[in-house]
Amino acid sequence: MGTGTVYRIVVRGELSRRYAQAFEEMEVETEAGRTILTGEVIGQPHLHGIIDRVGGLGLELVSVEALSER
Repeated sequence: MGTGTVYRIVVRGELSRRYAQAFEEMEVETEAGRTILTGEVIGQPHLHGIIDRVGGLGLELVSVEALSER
């Protein structure tokens, strides 16, 4: 894509493979009792959609950080 911003979104808990599939457009890493989602986000509606997915799955959002613009 190359037109968005790379975000790092951290949620509490280590997501199972089933839950991780809900974020298939993101790289998913688990470490120390949390899951880190990293990937390119195209605009605020896309970011809010991902955050809504986090809440819809009952996950606890820890942080959202913009890493770089492309």
